[in-house]
Amino acid sequence: MATSPCIDKLNSLVQYLDNLTERATVGELQEQLTGLDVNIKDVSDHIRFGDKSYLRNLVREGPWYHLLVICWRSGQRSPIHNHAGSTCGLRILGGVATETRFETTPSELIKAVNSIDMSVDEMAVMQDSEIHQVSNLQAEGKDLVTLHIYSPPLLRMDTYSLTDKAIGEFIPVFYESAGSGI
Repeated sequence: MATSPCIDKLNSLVQYLDNLTERATVGELQEQLTGLDVNIKDVSDHIRFGDKSYLRNLVREGPWYHLLVICWRSGQRSPIHNHAGSTCGLRILGGVATETRFETTPSELIKAVNSIDMSVDEMAVMQDSEIHQVSNLQAEGKDLVTLHIYSPPLLRMDTYSLTDKAIGEFIPVFYESAGSGI
């Protein structure tokens, strides 16, 4: 029986993730994502888009990680958030992602300090209190597909506003596709 391209292409990554006994480090996730030979066609079973918001599609999970394919239509963006106790690695599989990084000011508000466009095979890795936002700011019809690893699983995030000092909370949800569970 033939295996799916997703299983074959993600096998080494999934083996690494399944063997975690503690949180992955920034360096480890950077290394795993850099050495990964995967493209948008390889994860086609996990590509689903939401009409109103980006959609988080679960590929695989374990005690120390969630592996997701996140799909973004033009104009969709994450809340401004941190990773509250989790290491996050993301790699662009299709489209162009705009990542904006923020820092807290002396007034306890946040400000944007850097914004970059990332294309296919580019990545970002961060953890804990680092604040960012991921957006698809491309023209209508230009979709974005990203591969994300959260270690340990990201079960909550602090969220931020440009105009309010209050820190909110966001509980991420995901779509468990029929192809979940490599």
